[in-house]
Amino acid sequence: MKTMTCRQLGGACEQSYQGDTLQDLLEQNKLHMVEMMMQQDEQHIEASRKVKALMQDIEASKVWYANKQKLFNELPED
Repeated sequence: MKTMTCRQLGGACEQSYQGDTLQDLLEQNKLHMVEMMMQQDEQHIEASRKVKALMQDIEASKVWYANKQKLFNELPED
């Protein structure tokens, strides 16, 4: 199991998540981002806009995901 923060996953805060895979962490972060946007948190809304814009570019999104996977792989086990 590894730990990453909202910020490390493209978000806006230090909320941390634990999971066995990057996908586990991304799913947790997605739920957190939705919750924060429902609370009208401007920092999370802006972070979400940036990630959504990035995901519109297939090549850029592949690079983003590869970088997150590399970061995840380099993290120590909890």
